[in-house]
Amino acid sequence: MTATLSSRKKARPASDTRAELIRIGSDIIAHKGFNSTGINVVLKEAGVPKGSFYYYFSSKEDFGLAVIDDFAAEYDAQLDLTLGNPELLPLERIRRYLRTAIDDMEACDNSRGCLVGNLGQELAGQNESFRLRIDAIFSSWQARLTRCLVEAQEQGYVDPAADPAALAQLLQMGWQGATLRAKVSKSVEPMQRFKTMYFEQILGVKN
Repeated sequence: MTATLSSRKKARPASDTRAELIRIGSDIIAHKGFNSTGINVVLKEAGVPKGSFYYYFSSKEDFGLAVIDDFAAEYDAQLDLTLGNPELLPLERIRRYLRTAIDDMEACDNSRGCLVGNLGQELAGQNESFRLRIDAIFSSWQARLTRCLVEAQEQGYVDPAADPAALAQLLQMGWQGATLRAKVSKSVEPMQRFKTMYFEQILGVKN
């Protein structure tokens, strides 16, 4: 179950003001979007004076980039447990990664989706700094998927004639689309359907 903003705030150390602002901002932005999130709303929820905000962040853009970086760091730690788990076979790492995302989407009642994906759709055409940062994050995730697929290919689980980088790109792009569709339809069925189609029809293995 996703913690409420108030419960998360109580659980955070009061001294860690910057981290508190980022965490609360991340929650609000995930639900409302970046452009619709006012700094005053974040400050009120955090119980932080406006002067403190500009001590830690030079602008709303600087704050948004910090939110993206914080999310990416936390997400990379999660990926270490799935795509980076050496105890699992490479395709099982990908399966677990996708299953975890489906479970997370169900836990939030299909309301959040991927924060980086959401912000990419909202901001990539508006702000070059956001576009470059988000593109770099997507590239790093795609590289993780590529490594898993290369290993699966070396072990004979993926067609030796296939291009692992292209397969990873297709997975990432399709998964972002399936996640968005799940959010819009309020159902994880698009994610489950894409997962099945990718393994069975693209990789040619049992899902």
